[in-house]
Amino acid sequence: QVQLVESGGGSVQPGGSLRLSCQASGRTFRTRSMGWFRQAPGKEREFVAAVWWGSGSTYYRDSVKGRFTISRDKPKNTVFLQMNSLRFEDTGVYYCASDPSIILSSIADARQYDDWGQGTQVTVAS
Repeated sequence: QVQLVESGGGSVQPGGSLRLSCQASGRTFRTRSMGWFRQAPGKEREFVAAVWWGSGSTYYRDSVKGRFTISRDKPKNTVFLQMNSLRFEDTGVYYCASDPSIILSSIADARQYDDWGQGTQVTVAS
């Protein structure tokens, strides 16, 4: 099992930036993918971005492409999400997730991730 701890959330005005971090501990040597998901009130959890741990290849939902950047620090078992040009619709609780056996075609499917962090709130408001 992997333990995940997110940090870096907060409140920001539209157009602002935030950087989220997710520190993994435990059986991290088995990690195959780490991703970020978010959930707004009354909505389902949705995929934001993911990184294939071995190659570093990155994947994004369309609405965040060009604004968000996911990156990883392998020695420190940490994944980051740099969020720029934030919009009202980016508001939500952001969760970090990891999985040791996920296949690439399922990288955006929250149901395929075994391990989750507690979440960090991101609020975009004027």
